[in-house]
Amino acid sequence: MLVFIDFEASSLAKKSYPIEVGWVFEDGRSHGCLIRPAPDWTDWNPAAEAIHHIARHTLVADGTPHDLVAAKMVADLSGHDLVASAPSWDGKWLSALLRAAGIDRRSLRLRASEDARRETATAILAPHVPAGALTDRVEDVLTLAQIREPAHVPAHRALADAQEERGRWCAVRTAALRAAERLQNDR
Repeated sequence: MLVFIDFEASSLAKKSYPIEVGWVFEDGRSHGCLIRPAPDWTDWNPAAEAIHHIARHTLVADGTPHDLVAAKMVADLSGHDLVASAPSWDGKWLSALLRAAGIDRRSLRLRASEDARRETATAILAPHVPAGALTDRVEDVLTLAQIREPAHVPAHRALADAQEERGRWCAVRTAALRAAERLQNDR
């Protein structure tokens, strides 16, 4: 099952670390939490705080210990197809979280949610479109779903941003199903 993941972080520096994580399964089940920093996580950028509005003292007081977050992620997400809008950044923070908890960083892997949207449209349309026209039809569906998507500003909160990614995927799936239905009815 697809799972849409997002992290917020202490900064974009090399020593940055995850401060919040959210994930949403394709069926809508979700989880999000603040992450209490590991003892050696000291990086902090006030400019990043101004974007996500999460203070370090809030993480220390209210965050779930980093090792418990990592263990929950491995327990809940192993065996699922994990996607993120920025897999290189989110993957960096996922890796930092897992390593700090003493878990093999390869236990969970992320890939691009854009690829998942394209794959979903392709799977839905493939039975209805000649192979030579499939790529163009998929691109049409992706463009149509993006045009219909209301303009938004990212919340810069992990769960809300993961839910937004799931919403994009749902829009593509709906557009592809409608296109497939029209193609079927035209036969």
